[in-house]
Amino acid sequence: MRLIAFEQEGGAQWGARVGDALVALADVVPGLPAEPNAALAALNLPAGAPALAAKLAAAPKRPLEGVKRLPAVPRPGKIICIGLNYVEHAKEGNNPIPDYPAVFLRGAASLAAHGSALLRPKASHKFDYEAELAIVIGRRARHLTEANALDCVAGYTCMNEGSLRDFQRKSTQWSMGKNFDRSGGLGPEIVTPDELPQGPNALRISSRINGRTLQDSNTADMIFSVPRILTILTEVMTLEPGDVIATGTPSGVGYPRQPPIFMQPGDMVEIEIEGIGILSNTVEDEA
Repeated sequence: MRLIAFEQEGGAQWGARVGDALVALADVVPGLPAEPNAALAALNLPAGAPALAAKLAAAPKRPLEGVKRLPAVPRPGKIICIGLNYVEHAKEGNNPIPDYPAVFLRGAASLAAHGSALLRPKASHKFDYEAELAIVIGRRARHLTEANALDCVAGYTCMNEGSLRDFQRKSTQWSMGKNFDRSGGLGPEIVTPDELPQGPNALRISSRINGRTLQDSNTADMIFSVPRILTILTEVMTLEPGDVIATGTPSGVGYPRQPPIFMQPGDMVEIEIEGIGILSNTVEDEA
């Protein structure tokens, strides 16, 4: 099943994509809460996905074209980001291979929807792209093990974890370079785990700017796998429905290239992950 967050009457709604059509989940799930994260919890993903998918064929549909999309999770409680999670990416930045993940947080205002524009801010033009697999949490979880970690995962989506590199390096903490408004894309949709029989750690992942491939790797090359990331995080914190975890980017980012490549106004930037889809965003200057 493929979930889309969209706007209707000024509020965030969940829908499911069926071909080129959209089914509003409020039409097929009686009493679905209006608040997006509470609704995600009520869907009981991943366990509830098969029963919900069975209801979609006979449900009323609307054209997907013209729907105002929101970031794949419109109001994430936490956006937890893992840095330096691919060996070659760590090497290209002259960083040691970590034995414990680098973890930092993003805020919801830093996200942009599929099909909308990322903003290159006034303060910096060193606006780098990062293709990432993002985990969406569907069930409350604490003290997971690698054996049961995936039980809390509602699904997966694509992220362009846009980074302003000079601000990222102004201190030992990366947060300032990772939280400019609308600097990161999230979407186009959440793909439930049943759609990925190979699992999350065997997916081709790539990025393109104006059709030119700049990153091309596989999530099998992660230093910390998805179950390992979830185990480490829940040793410290409770994960809640609607939390998003960005799992790191492979090599090929812009800042270590000679000359560096940064996202520019007018660019079309695409993040593609096998089995999930293509996240597309243009780039424009902040007003």
